[in-house]
Amino acid sequence: MKIIDRYILKSFVGPFMLSFITIVFVLALQFLAGFADRFLGKGIGLGDVAELVMLQSAWMVVFAVPMAVLVSVIMVYGGMTNASETTILRASGLSAFRLAAPVLVIAAVLSVFAERFNNVVIPQANYRSKTLMADIVRAKPAFGLTEGAFSSFIEGYSIFVKDTDASSRELRGVRLYDLTRPGSRTLVSAEKGVIGFSRDDRYLVMTLFNGEIHSMQLPGDGKYRAMRFDRHRIVFESSGFGFSRTAGDGHVRNDIRELSAAELLEAGAAAKRDMVLTQKRVSALTGSTGESERLYGERHRLEKQQKQYNRYMTEYHKKSALPLACFAFALVGVPLGILSRRGGFGAGAALSLLFFVLYWAIIITGETFAERNLIDPALSIWSADILVVLAGLMLLRRLNGMAGNSGR
Repeated sequence: MKIIDRYILKSFVGPFMLSFITIVFVLALQFLAGFADRFLGKGIGLGDVAELVMLQSAWMVVFAVPMAVLVSVIMVYGGMTNASETTILRASGLSAFRLAAPVLVIAAVLSVFAERFNNVVIPQANYRSKTLMADIVRAKPAFGLTEGAFSSFIEGYSIFVKDTDASSRELRGVRLYDLTRPGSRTLVSAEKGVIGFSRDDRYLVMTLFNGEIHSMQLPGDGKYRAMRFDRHRIVFESSGFGFSRTAGDGHVRNDIRELSAAELLEAGAAAKRDMVLTQKRVSALTGSTGESERLYGERHRLEKQQKQYNRYMTEYHKKSALPLACFAFALVGVPLGILSRRGGFGAGAALSLLFFVLYWAIIITGETFAERNLIDPALSIWSADILVVLAGLMLLRRLNGMAGNSGR
């Protein structure tokens, strides 16, 4: 390793650690600010809250590492340019690509680390977070409900609660949408209610008082039913909550965030097989008489299976694409730092934030398009990295051209 490589890497370590700690700290504060109202006054132990926050914060590492790389690279090369060091090095015959080599190597190493963390640690953290959350919900059932907002902690149902009473477990202003049946939609509203578990913990029971039930068949063919009630009880299966605090693998991991890349591929293959079978049923029913409701149900099922398959695939590609952003941001950070001619933390953070916002905007937009089956899931995720890498290569070539012109 040459002296210039050691000098650049030594200059990189300090800003990287500072940037990483700062970004994680800001994200943790933002997370606590958003979830503090769910913890406070719920009677939950401080140890459980600390463990839950730590587990829920695991994703911040994969988010913070690429951004810290970009901030530190811009700071290092911006500082070197401001001190005329890059001018001297390039005048001595070193190209912009050669100057970028040390940070590209360390960024590649960080990409490998981030990929392993994203593929191994985060699924396990999400799994443990879910089991801990399940224990909290079992002890405090109303914890899973967010006041003044719709909650979907029960799969297939969307529940709105105006406010809750932690001591009496009473819910007020309840609205419940039943989305479990593709051929109908049901809305249940009530003035108040209570929620709890059966004695054997097999069922989650919600008892509602003074309300109405509105049900409509799909597609809209005029079949509508409404009824009032003084007392109405809704029973949910609790097996889907994974109520077990054990560290073993007895609980089936069906949450997409709990799956590794290999498991996501396996789940995607299973979803693809289900889609093929459903498509055959749709083809058989198309054109037949008296099967409109069944055909609608099969088409709705096929649409849901397609969306689920796309979710599996986008999450699978994110396992590798997001960590590779470390390398992509290092590649674009070198010319940005040289062109900015400022080595301060503020300039590096501002440029990094701009690029990172654009990067995540492309990722989010791609995920939306993939879920709607408008573009391939792989393209929806990898396009952000591809664009950043191309931008970095173009800027580095421009710097080499500028150096050549100045030499002539």
